[in-house]
Amino acid sequence: MADAGRVVAGTARGIRLEAPPEGTRALTDRVKEALFAALEAAGALRGPFLDLFAGSGAAGIEALSRGAPSATFIEKEGKVCAVIGTNLRRAHLEENGHVVRADVVSHLHGGTPATRTSFAAAVVDPPYGDVIIERTLELLGEDERRWLTDDAQVVAKHFWRDDPPERVGSLQRTRQRRFGETVLSFYTRQP
Repeated sequence: MADAGRVVAGTARGIRLEAPPEGTRALTDRVKEALFAALEAAGALRGPFLDLFAGSGAAGIEALSRGAPSATFIEKEGKVCAVIGTNLRRAHLEENGHVVRADVVSHLHGGTPATRTSFAAAVVDPPYGDVIIERTLELLGEDERRWLTDDAQVVAKHFWRDDPPERVGSLQRTRQRRFGETVLSFYTRQP
């Protein structure tokens, strides 16, 4: 079984996560530490967490471990969704994790505002080089859709040569951090 790293902090600290059958880029410990230090400093883990293109579920599981009240994982591959479920059970966080098998863009485009949860934080981690990152940010940043709370934090993980827009709907990029080939672009919702 492939390894997707470990939970860095919180109630599930040290738990090793299983990787999906197809190769995905796991969040390294260094990237996780920087990502979650920023989210915690912004108070973004006090509300529901959204893990888009969830892969192993490492981001959402880290958020739950650090105190987020709930996490929703959106992933389109059934086998990968099963791995997220396994990882939630392994970390003893399955009660607060909700796995949705769906295409991210279709999921964000569907439903009505009344049926949606507004998220305090979201991580967007599509395959590197995929133009879907911009469309995903657009849907999250549309005020009418109400996917995000008023001061929500959104972090897009992408290849260093890709550069998502500075402003997308109500999302304003506040900073970027580079870790080798990986860049984290931090956005704050500004309605």
